Amino acid sequence: MASAMLCAVRTSFSVLRPLQTCHSPSILPLLQSARYLPILANLTDIRFSSFFKRLPADRLWESVGGVSNAGRKKGRGRGRKRKVDLHIGQILGDGQQQMVWPGLNAPVMKGKKLLNVESLPHNPDRKEQIQKVRDRFQRSRHLKIPALQRGWTGRRMPGMSIGPPDPLDDFTFEGFDTRVLELKTVANMTATLGRKRSYSAFVVTGNKNGLAGFAKGRSASAKDALRKAKNKAALRLQYIERFEDHTLWHNIFCQYYAVKVFAKKRPKGFGLTCHRVLKTICQVIGIENMYAKVDSHSKNTQCMTKAFFDGLLKQETHQELADRMNMHLVEFRNEREYFPNVVASPSDGKILDAPPANIDLDFSQLYYGGKRQLQKKKRSNNNNPLMRRKLWLDYKHRNQYQSRLDRIVLGFEEPGNQQQK
Repeated sequence: MASAMLCAVRTSFSVLRPLQTCHSPSILPLLQSARYLPILANLTDIRFSSFFKRLPADRLWESVGGVSNAGRKKGRGRGRKRKVDLHIGQILGDGQQQMVWPGLNAPVMKGKKLLNVESLPHNPDRKEQIQKVRDRFQRSRHLKIPALQRGWTGRRMPGMSIGPPDPLDDFTFEGFDTRVLELKTVANMTATLGRKRSYSAFVVTGNKNGLAGFAKGRSASAKDALRKAKNKAALRLQYIERFEDHTLWHNIFCQYYAVKVFAKKRPKGFGLTCHRVLKTICQVIGIENMYAKVDSHSKNTQCMTKAFFDGLLKQETHQELADRMNMHLVEFRNEREYFPNVVASPSDGKILDAPPANIDLDFSQLYYGGKRQLQKKKRSNNNNPLMRRKLWLDYKHRNQYQSRLDRIVLGFEEPGNQQQK
């Protein structure tokens, strides 16, 4: 009797399944005579509980394809099984047994008829359909980015536009554009959490009309880091003077730590010939024509940006230069046959009688502070036989253009006459 009670207690928490043979032949007559368990001898027990139901899906996937931090540093787990979202393709209320559940996967009323719970015919292609939907969503899709919205190197963030900053109270940043200059992953070693990783973003924003600012943001996600940097840059706007709203007032030299930048003003139509970081900054500020050379071994993005902004903010207008030097600012241009044109004069009218000593009055070198840009030697082509032949053929025509101008000035030749070859 004790064995029968034990068996009854044990199987009361189980699912009963029929067996071909009885596991306990000695208690078979007793079980057959029991009123409450007439078929207990032909059934077995299986548990309802399972560790597949106790743990969440993320823990189960980690057990299949998880890699420790030490193993990841050694390069392990590169070909591990990726996590698959098993919810994709599933429909709420639709399982292996096709059923109609009014209000869940079917409407409650169909016309004037009230639908009832009923079973549908079996769908043999159900698994194939679910797998097809999973493959379509799980496969990485490369979205085509328009050419004008791409970064410096294709799909990477540096160089991309992330829109204007967020509105501040009632002020909206209309006409502003924000460009990403740098986005990288950084780490901080902590005592409790170990190596804590985060994202660092460095952006510049401006309205393309002289107003611009830059800032750095840091957060656990790249999206939050970009948002923080963009809104912080909107609070650090600075106005930069431009000559005729298209170029610099003069050539500038700026340095921040090891980064040295030589920037030169250029006429309209020249364009931007400079490093891609400086080119992006000029586009945000509104500078259209400029030549710049980063004359250093270091091309650090943040140092380059700080040096360039520092040089732009220290520019002098022509009137400020004339007032500081107490001299006339005279312009000589090639298209005007180098005719002197006074651009600015001292406001107080005081003019120096003699130029100051030990000061280079060349306007192109005035703001370089004695610095000179590195000029690399041009490679000679004298060893090339084709170039030697060209030089030999052109030797008899050397200096003819300058000699003809001298003859016209001295009156030995008319200006319209052409030389006979």
